[in-house]
Order: sequence, then C-alpha cells, then structure tokens
Amino acid sequence: MSSITYNNVDVDGLKLFYREAGASNAPKLLLLHGFPTSSHMFRDLIPLLADRFHVIAPDLPGFGRSDTPKANTFDSIADTIERFTEIVGFDRFAVYVFDYGAPTGFRLAIRHPERITAIISQNGNAYVEGLSDGWNPIRAYWEEPSEINRNALRAMLTPETTYWQYSHGVADPTRISPDGYTLDDYYLTREGAADVQLDLFGDYKSNVALYPTFQQYFRTHAPRFLAVWGRNDPFFLPPGAEAFKRDIPGAQVNFFDTGHFALETHATEIAEAIRKFLG
Repeated sequence: MSSITYNNVDVDGLKLFYREAGASNAPKLLLLHGFPTSSHMFRDLIPLLADRFHVIAPDLPGFGRSDTPKANTFDSIADTIERFTEIVGFDRFAVYVFDYGAPTGFRLAIRHPERITAIISQNGNAYVEGLSDGWNPIRAYWEEPSEINRNALRAMLTPETTYWQYSHGVADPTRISPDGYTLDDYYLTREGAADVQLDLFGDYKSNVALYPTFQQYFRTHAPRFLAVWGRNDPFFLPPGAEAFKRDIPGAQVNFFDTGHFALETHATEIAEAIRKFLG
C-alpha cells in the first residue's frame, strides 16, 4: 500500500486541492468526483490501486477544498482540470469518471484523445436513456432559468437530500460511513457554495447537448472502456451504462447491487474490476 499525500496547486490563479498516491513512473490514473462530493469519495479506492498506478484525485473547482471560480460552468471546470493535468505531469492517463466527473472527463477526451489511455465510468452518463425522471426538476430549470425554478432546487442542497443520495438503493445503509455525506454537507455550507451548485444545475444542459459529440468520440477512437455501475442509482439508469456498448463494441459493463455512490459499499469489488481491466 502506498501512502497518500494531500496537496494544493495553483492553476491559473485558482488553488486546487488534490490527493496523490503511487509511484510517479507507474501508469497514471485520474479520478474525477461528482456532486456534491469531493476527492474524499475516493478515500477507500486509492489505497487499493496505488501499488500499481500513479493516482491523482483533485477536488473540482468550487468543490471540497478547492477555490471557487468566477464562472461556474462545465466548460470552465474542464478548462481548469485540463490545465491541472498539464501542471502535475499527467500527459497520458486513464480517467475514472463519476457523475459530474463524467462530462468533465469526456470533455478532456474529445479535446485530447491522444492523452486518454482508458476510461472507467462509475455512474457517469453520456446517453439520454441514462437520465431518470429524477432530473425533471433540474430539467425545468434548464428550460426556464427563472428564480422560482432556481430556488426550487435548493432542496437538493440539504443534509436530508445528501443522505438520501447516499442511501437510496443500498441494501444495508449501515454500511455507509457517515464521514462522506457529513463532509459533503460541510462543504455545501461554504460561502457561495450553494450558488456554485445552482449554476451547475442550470448548465447541465450543456452536457446533454454534448452527448452526440461524446458518442462520436467513442465510435471514432474506441477507447478502452469499463463501466462500474450502481444498479439502483436514482439519477443514472442502467440503460445508460449498457448504451456505451453500442458505440464501443469492446466496452465492459459491470453492475453492482448498490446506489449512486457505489464506492461507499463496493470499493473492493470496483478496485478488483479496475485492476483486471487495466492489467
């Protein structure tokens, strides 16, 4: 097991926090988290991979311990993470994407396909059939960005909703450590954090608009692809995982009997799947 270090780096004036482990000459693996969490979600996974890979997991801009940018869009997040990879020397790497990490990582892939050695998607969607009805309140804000629709989404930033995201679809909720969702709630109370998340809810439509572009990338470049999917996710449905095989015939899709935050209950199983997949 390789020890984890906790670092900060300046990325064009923004401080980004990141976790790092593994030998610098080992194959590189970038871990990208989602809403409303941070690189802390990878606390169990990193030690299971660091003997074989050089692993880096940043907190996305506006999340966790990273600075909040002036613009809160998925394009700006991808811009910052792209520069981050260059600064930390990740010139060619596999990328693990989850939730918001998926449209971030897929943007990196379509911009620089030569840098991506493989993609692991844990409930990271790129197909309309993967979107559940749970997106309807957010979709309403995409279509009509009114103050009423924006304020209606504040219910998604409460501790009750955070816990529901962690526990929904999990057979035994006592397996879920309170550390994860409690830390997420703490970060959501940072000054300006609510507006960051509300801005990104509104901008999520830009990700859906890019789905055809992502899919064209999959067909054209056929990246090595592994899906490790919580089958009971209330936001990203299993058909979204199966759809990757339509554009990447060699894609591997593994389902686990858990919810959105699959690493909370299945970190060991997912690590084993990654080790086997990347070889």
